[in-house]
Amino acid sequence: MSVFIIAEAGVNHGGELGQALALVDAAVQAGADAVKFQTFKTEALVAKDAPKATYQALNTGADDGQFAMLKRLELSPKDHIALMMHCQKKGIGFLSSPFDLDSLGFLVATLGLGIIKLGSGEITNAPLLLAAGQQARHFLLSTGMSTPEEIEDALGVLAFAMTTPENAAPSSLAFKTAFISKAGQQALQTRVTLLHCTTDYPANPSEANLKAIPALSDRFKLRIGFSDHTPGISVALGAVALGAAVIEKHLTLDRDLPGPDHKASLEPHEFKALVEGVRVVESALGDGVKRPMPSELPNRKVARKSLAALSPIAKDETFSALNLGALRPGDGVSPMAYWDWLGKTALRNLQPGERLP
Repeated sequence: MSVFIIAEAGVNHGGELGQALALVDAAVQAGADAVKFQTFKTEALVAKDAPKATYQALNTGADDGQFAMLKRLELSPKDHIALMMHCQKKGIGFLSSPFDLDSLGFLVATLGLGIIKLGSGEITNAPLLLAAGQQARHFLLSTGMSTPEEIEDALGVLAFAMTTPENAAPSSLAFKTAFISKAGQQALQTRVTLLHCTTDYPANPSEANLKAIPALSDRFKLRIGFSDHTPGISVALGAVALGAAVIEKHLTLDRDLPGPDHKASLEPHEFKALVEGVRVVESALGDGVKRPMPSELPNRKVARKSLAALSPIAKDETFSALNLGALRPGDGVSPMAYWDWLGKTALRNLQPGERLP
């Protein structure tokens, strides 16, 4: 199954539908499988006195708080419908991340999205996780800033939501019970993909911790992807080599545009290079079975060696380390049998370079 590549448009549209549509077109041209936005009502997401994150303050400059910044970046329901229709027309998947219950309901019930992406900041938001588990069919869950125990707690909420009646009483014990249950594990393995992530924009490659990808796979037995905030494409390609089944990467039309996420984003030509690189890496991974490749077979005789005379050898002369050695090509007796031949006698005259019969 091919690596699923998501172009994270996020809020890089600046709240403008025209820019959002242009990001869809750029994602299509780059070869992404899906383009993802963010769906939220600012009043339901952040308190009016909430400060910006350090990276947000650095990338946006103005110190007007999260509320004012996010209010400028909202997309209306009509904008979402227009974007989804444009994606359908262009043949690319449409995804979005909800940050509040109303937005979740809109994405699932109104737009009919089959996959919901939940950002790293929501991994402890049990009410949203519960509602998502009850309403949506499939989930991408980012795990930035989290510990394995926090991931397990979040998966417990989803498992509970997916396997119990809606009138079942939620509780920490109920979540843990659902997580370890056979039904809960089956639901998680069928419907949830975890995304390893470092929540900084841009993130330092030294903090990418890509070895967490196989570690998460071993612990949770789920599909693992990588939501990449590092500069460039190298780290994402490394993630594919380590088994990432999904790659999510921010896309911008111009990294110099104002906004919190542009600095951690790829421009269209870079995203195209990412897609091409991912396809090369996944084709290079193979099936894990060590064997000669078809292209190698003709080279075995050329590159390997045969037992051959190092000097003239007369009939009935004894083979020794002085007159017998290994020389190309490999069309005769394998040098693996070298010691079997030492001490034997030649059945005929051999010239230097002549292979054993």
